[in-house]
Amino acid sequence: MELDKHAEDLASDLGVDKEEVTADLQNLVEYSVPIDEAKQSLRRKYGDGSSGGGGAPSSKDLGDVTPEDGNVTVTGVVLTAGKRSIRYQGDDHVIVEGRLADETGAIDYTAWEDFGLSPGDTITAGNAGVREWDGEPELNLGESTSLSFEEESLDIPYESGGESQLADLHTGDRAVTVDVTVTDCERRTIDGRDGETEILSGVVGDESGRLPFTNWDPVPEIEDGGTVRIENAYVQEFRGVPEVNVSEFSSVTPLEAEIDVGADATTMNVGDAVRTGGIYDVELSGNVIAVRDGSGLIQRCPECYRVVQKGQCRTHGDVDGIDDMRVKAILDDGTGAVTVVLDDDLTEQVYDGTLEDALEQAREAMDQEVVADTIRDRIVGLEYRVRGHLSVDEYGSNLDAESFEERSDDPTARARAFLEEVDA
Repeated sequence: MELDKHAEDLASDLGVDKEEVTADLQNLVEYSVPIDEAKQSLRRKYGDGSSGGGGAPSSKDLGDVTPEDGNVTVTGVVLTAGKRSIRYQGDDHVIVEGRLADETGAIDYTAWEDFGLSPGDTITAGNAGVREWDGEPELNLGESTSLSFEEESLDIPYESGGESQLADLHTGDRAVTVDVTVTDCERRTIDGRDGETEILSGVVGDESGRLPFTNWDPVPEIEDGGTVRIENAYVQEFRGVPEVNVSEFSSVTPLEAEIDVGADATTMNVGDAVRTGGIYDVELSGNVIAVRDGSGLIQRCPECYRVVQKGQCRTHGDVDGIDDMRVKAILDDGTGAVTVVLDDDLTEQVYDGTLEDALEQAREAMDQEVVADTIRDRIVGLEYRVRGHLSVDEYGSNLDAESFEERSDDPTARARAFLEEVDA
């Protein structure tokens, strides 16, 4: 009902058909455009005097298109074109999305109609809508867009097809093609948009590194493991890092050639790692300067495995918690700080005892915090090399550790090697 009210107000202000405005507004909102931004986009589209009236769209080079443009006419080469299903007005709606380029630049696009786009096509899109997505302009090709295919191609400094290595993928990439080895895979049941849904999730790797994946329509080629080519995948953020998403429109083909998955993690200082906004499989080094509250002995919800406080799960209410251990240590290298989270296995290593040992210590001391204090005494002030997956959000930066090793190499030798490298 609220959307209808916005559409009615817009239609009245702009003097256009309400049903058309409602459809356009629903279209944008379903694609996660904030309502205020969606309304402004439609004002630019239909022309209310805020952008020079409702004249014919101006022709622009792709490199000159900005989020402030209302509608434009552009010519470019289709670099990628991949199908994906989204929920639109309660129904599944298939869109085509990818990237378009000319001599001046490249831009993402979403086609709401089936224009028959293929990589390598040169097209002219008239009356293409422009919206802002993640701070960048994006073209929207819909029923009001006139699209024609050009016989003469453009000389562009880009490769079409979408082939990429994992290390070069970023959140928001569409219609990508990767050759990877499935290093870890499990079948899970989740609460999807249509109820309980079975998916495959795990990790894929190539020579450049590793990334998590989700296969929304499980295929045996992925579940069986091995080396595969995945075409028409898209990349979304998962726990602060890029994740490869394989949909029902993706194709998965087994490959005979083996791919050696890069064994080395990306090594960075803490400050640079945090500025990436999230990175999968990174190695950091620094000193543990503190162990945060919520470390040592904890309890988890038996349903969702979240940490419970005073017998309360924020999702399931009163629960009988399951005993567990973890560490939340602050690692600092002088360029920045990050919270390193150790799971139960790594916590037992730094505690030098099992969960049963920790429970016994707490019973004898009649104080659960004694376990966290013991861990503080053992790791605070020491230097560690940590490998794991970094996520960054408004609450801070967290590294889910896969390994946590005290640095035993001589700092004098490291300093000497660094100076030799600088001199060279």
